[in-house]
Amino acid sequence: MATTKAPPPPAGSRRWAALPFIGLAQLMIVLDGTVVNIALPSLQTDLHISDGDRQWIITAYTLAFGSLLLLGGRIADYTGRRRAFLIALLGFAGASALGGAAADFEMLLTARALQGAFGALLGPSALSLLAVTFTGPKDRAKAFGIWGAISAAGGAIGLLAGGALTDYLDWRWCLYINIPIAVIAAVGGFAMLTESRHAGPARFDFLGVLPVTGGLVAIVYATGRAGADGWGSAKVIGLLAAGAVLLAAFALVESRVAQPLLPLRVIADRTRGGAYLAVGLAVIGMFGAFLFLTYYMQVVKGYSPIRTGAAFLPMATAVLLSAGGLTTRLLPRLAPRALIVPGMLVSSAGMLWMLTLEPGTHYAAGVLVAQLLLGFGAGMIMPVALDYATHGVGQGDSGIASATVNTAQQIGGSIGIALLNTIATAATADHLAAHASQGPSPAIAKQALVEGFAAAGAWSAGILVVGALIVAVLMNTPRPEQQTAPADTPAPGDQISPAAGAPDLPPGAPAHSA
Repeated sequence: MATTKAPPPPAGSRRWAALPFIGLAQLMIVLDGTVVNIALPSLQTDLHISDGDRQWIITAYTLAFGSLLLLGGRIADYTGRRRAFLIALLGFAGASALGGAAADFEMLLTARALQGAFGALLGPSALSLLAVTFTGPKDRAKAFGIWGAISAAGGAIGLLAGGALTDYLDWRWCLYINIPIAVIAAVGGFAMLTESRHAGPARFDFLGVLPVTGGLVAIVYATGRAGADGWGSAKVIGLLAAGAVLLAAFALVESRVAQPLLPLRVIADRTRGGAYLAVGLAVIGMFGAFLFLTYYMQVVKGYSPIRTGAAFLPMATAVLLSAGGLTTRLLPRLAPRALIVPGMLVSSAGMLWMLTLEPGTHYAAGVLVAQLLLGFGAGMIMPVALDYATHGVGQGDSGIASATVNTAQQIGGSIGIALLNTIATAATADHLAAHASQGPSPAIAKQALVEGFAAAGAWSAGILVVGALIVAVLMNTPRPEQQTAPADTPAPGDQISPAAGAPDLPPGAPAHSA
């Protein structure tokens, strides 16, 4: 067996000092999922992008991110999570600079795809660093509460940042803003983070990489085309079928290779599997709210980008209060489904509230109520699901477990936007067709958009209720004090060593043989 150097996690003050830099990287990833949303009308006009192509500015990012996450997680495990974290930050900054300088749609699309690719390395390396740094139940609950709040509130913060940058500078700064964020996170990470990696041979499962990447790309691309071609088109059905076949081939490969890309033990656990489903379904059900409420406020209500961004602040506040004030205190005491199920039902109520929106609805009576419900629900879901997604795995699998939950999040976002946008577009078209005899009218056009948003909200609410039922059945883990201790010790072949440039670990840190 390989000799494993396994000092304890960094001492308290240094450990908590590292958290802001890990969190800053996660904030940047989440921001880029929404910061461009609010700038879409401006950049669409500037770069002459068609209505049919505009969604690809968002989907290119989530497609590259989601399809490469599993590979990114294994790269982090094998080459070093700290090293992968730093390389990904610098690559993300470079891709953001390219996007900010984009002269046309193709250049911007390429930059967004590169952002997604480097994000696929950054996301799992950051989350796995969090998982191996905070192992005690109370510290873990607090750290994952902060992480979950960043993940859930980052979208709303991105909309505010996007509005301010678009109004006062230019939409290009929605991309340039990543450069200083990445540099600060990289400098802090270099100084404060401890390197950890799997010390065995780095045998990448390339046989598994090809089918899983191809399968995820096919599925997300199919959902993206469904809006233009229809869900019943031969192209969409063919892509979905190809994706299913490739993912089935991936499962077969993983069951036979010695060092699989995604060990089945990671997803076979009911609680972890439930956590992955909870994240995926929550994002499918809730992510569309950012897009629809943005267009409702800007197109129907006539808000400026900065006013729209500011209007999302209550959602971010609700997430922070829910995650930080409630969930982090209850997480060490309650079973996971006791928090996730109510969170999904509250979020479902928020999506249903969108059915009350009309062109003349006051902000406080419509958008505000929906946001508060969505934010409070998200603050109950995300910290718990993200914690249990990596709960109990050996540290040698920390990167791939982190990548799996990130994959659920990103693929859920891609599918959610594509599916709900298709539903909203169809409902809008039906309303316009029903009132075609009245001739073109701004009032009818606005009402048609609202009808589309309401239809999408109803579907979202149903998805969240289904998610609550699935979690209630799958995540039957008891309260934390009734559980056996999680796998806080390194897995065989896993190695943790002081980071270059970081303060030394306490002297006399024990070493053992695996």
